[in-house]
Amino acid sequence: MTEEMNLDAMNGYKEGDRVTATVTKIEDKSVMVEISGAPFDGVIPISELSSLHIEKASDAVEVGDKLELIITKVEDENYVLSKRKVDAEDAWDSLEEKFRNEETIETEVKDVVKGGLVVDLGVRGFIPASLVEDHFVESFDDYKGRTMEFKIVEMDKEKNRLILSHRAVLQQQKATKKDEILDELKEGQVLDGTVQRIASFGAFVDIGGVDGLVHISQISHEHIDKVSDAVKEGDRVKVKVLSVDRDAERISLSIKETLPGPWDGIEQRATIGSTLEGTVKRLVSYGAFVEVFPGVEGLVHISRISHQHIGTPHEVLEEGQQVAVKVVDVNADEKRLSLSIKDLLEKEEEESFDGYEMKEESGFSISDVIGDQLKKFTE
Repeated sequence: MTEEMNLDAMNGYKEGDRVTATVTKIEDKSVMVEISGAPFDGVIPISELSSLHIEKASDAVEVGDKLELIITKVEDENYVLSKRKVDAEDAWDSLEEKFRNEETIETEVKDVVKGGLVVDLGVRGFIPASLVEDHFVESFDDYKGRTMEFKIVEMDKEKNRLILSHRAVLQQQKATKKDEILDELKEGQVLDGTVQRIASFGAFVDIGGVDGLVHISQISHEHIDKVSDAVKEGDRVKVKVLSVDRDAERISLSIKETLPGPWDGIEQRATIGSTLEGTVKRLVSYGAFVEVFPGVEGLVHISRISHQHIGTPHEVLEEGQQVAVKVVDVNADEKRLSLSIKDLLEKEEEESFDGYEMKEESGFSISDVIGDQLKKFTE
């Protein structure tokens, strides 16, 4: 042993020294190397080839490769060396600097294990499943071999612990993009978007990397009880920017204002004198509001509801009732529509009440007159 140590000292090689060696032979579980100027060759056990688990030594090196190694032991005219320790020493210095500067690292996913992904950065880096993406991923099987960008979120050299995150990179990219979009957005812009999420009070729409809220009142010209009645997640929609709060990072959008208004073209759809079907929406003291098209209500004045005198519209109409109305007047600019129910009842009422009106005026009914004439004719 003393002779070996003297030989080692004579050649200047001892445990802990870093040397450059050339791969001369590869076996399943070890690699033989030649160290320039050394009295004998060295061996690298498979466990010292990489920070990751490998099945065969040939998966890590090839004959002829020049490697930076550390001598871990000198025994029986042989050097035991480690590539893993050299890689780790070099890596930790670089990784610590990247961690301090919050730099990202681009590298290949070497393995998919239970609970996440593994990369080789000179030391084993682990990416927990929750830190891979910013959305749920059912299977990571196709991630092996992918080159991805990561950020160090935790490191401990003493414990050889390195935790990375791809999700943090995505969040940083989105935050940067969001700032750019917020700076460029202007009120009144019309943009294409995708419905990302439905809530009871509205829909969140992605307009290219940032979400804006379309309040339920800004989804449709028609009244809707539920947001999901009008839009679904994944729907492509056009939206108009109503307001941008840069400090609060809030964007208010409208789908309704990109759609034709209910009063657009009303003069062609409700020509004067035409008959429409509608629904009584509201009853007030002076008349009834009837919806003839979605979002378009016209007023039937109390004087145009019935030929008979009525004190209030409630005497002959009720909300939700379907009625036929005649268009009396249209004012598109003021969004005003005048309607009449009475005008459609006039002919029917005259036919129904002619006999009774004659009796009121003369005191006799038609049957009375006809009866008298028949009596004379018979006599």
